[in-house]
Amino acid sequence: MPKSAKPKALRCPTCRAIVLPQDADLPFCSDRCRRIDLGKWASGAYKISSPILDPEVLEGLAEGHRAGRTGLSSEDEDERG
Repeated sequence: MPKSAKPKALRCPTCRAIVLPQDADLPFCSDRCRRIDLGKWASGAYKISSPILDPEVLEGLAEGHRAGRTGLSSEDEDERG
């Protein structure tokens, strides 16, 4: 006979407090921890380090990079005004 399903407790990613699945702020323990996490994303403390593998995204980045280039170095552009 299978064991009864017991709610799995998680840990808040900010303060490591125990969070139950029925908590309103899941996966965080509180709105304060949610805002701290958002602030870390906004400040650049968290980064997604995986390379971009989607060919369409890579093509769009390459086109944007080519369109922004003038063929002048940054020193030449400074002199040009």
